[in-house]
Amino acid sequence: MVIYVKPSSEDIKSPLLTENMPSRSSNIFRKILATVEILLRLALMIVSRFWKMCTTGLLIVTLLFWTEGGTYAFCFFVLGVFGLLYHAQDMLLYHPESPPDSRLMVITPEAFQMPYENHFIRTKDGTRINVVLIKQMQRSTLTVIFFHGNAGNIGHRLQNALGLYSILNANILMVEYRGYGKSEGGPSESGLYQDAEAAMDFLLKRSDIDQTQIVLFGRSLGGAVAIYLASSPFYGPKIAAVVLENTFTSLYDMSHKILRLSCIKYIPRLCYKNKFPSLQRIELVSTPAFFLSGTMDELVPPKMMKELYNKCNSNFKRLELFANGTHNDTWMCPGYYEAWMRFIPEALRHQPVMSSNQNSGYTLGSVISL
Repeated sequence: MVIYVKPSSEDIKSPLLTENMPSRSSNIFRKILATVEILLRLALMIVSRFWKMCTTGLLIVTLLFWTEGGTYAFCFFVLGVFGLLYHAQDMLLYHPESPPDSRLMVITPEAFQMPYENHFIRTKDGTRINVVLIKQMQRSTLTVIFFHGNAGNIGHRLQNALGLYSILNANILMVEYRGYGKSEGGPSESGLYQDAEAAMDFLLKRSDIDQTQIVLFGRSLGGAVAIYLASSPFYGPKIAAVVLENTFTSLYDMSHKILRLSCIKYIPRLCYKNKFPSLQRIELVSTPAFFLSGTMDELVPPKMMKELYNKCNSNFKRLELFANGTHNDTWMCPGYYEAWMRFIPEALRHQPVMSSNQNSGYTLGSVISL
């Protein structure tokens, strides 16, 4: 538990504190520098990624200015900038090539002595994605679908998967989003949703999986994907529970936090290519829900996890705080797996009873085994 102590009036008047406290002007200057750094980095990323488009646009602007005048050239320039910024949003959000070898090398569960099956499954739009099913040798009643964050690949999460596999005695399905690791295509919001649906369809097809005890687990960006699946009127009733770790309320809210630009609030939501409106969708989640929040999260404000918890309409929900948990290492905090062990048995007792016709009628993607 983290205790916040409000400084007394004597503390505020202390000469030592007054001398060491940064002035208002220096704070503003630091914010301006941070904003300029972000904008320059974004501009460099755009030019390096879309240099052909940028040079073509520059040529068109020059010709328009030469033949039609500055007004037409300026309008075209503004439209071009907005178009580039719209498509460049993916570069800020998705980082499948970080670390640099993430698209070349994916560690398998064999490195941790876990039995597994490697499959490539096709989504509704035909994209082939990589999934790894870490399966218990004996029949297990619980299966966890692991939706990872916005960087790396499933191999970078295997140590966490090992803990869930060994302590919960569960099967773990690791889902590698399109554009990540060995999966084809490029990441997008709608694409990630299709990847999640394909993963569910893959499990619902198997006779060796208890389809009444499928638990969704999403960390950071993966939490938004898990919320989408849990809020679906089709897939939601087929899910036993959803576990969310250090995830955000929406990309719109996160843009205010990351970019720290006051003008962001004036940008219409329609200008956001990726939205992930988790705060709206969490109200549609009726399955048992578990919120794991690191109170020292330096990327996603912990208050967002509390907002999601408060908005969730599940009849059985729990919020677990980890005092020293940061964005990426909350799963290494003491008591992390014990919290899972307390929640899962209760969640399975509180899950809604599924009617017999809820297991029929779903469409399954094709599966290619390795």
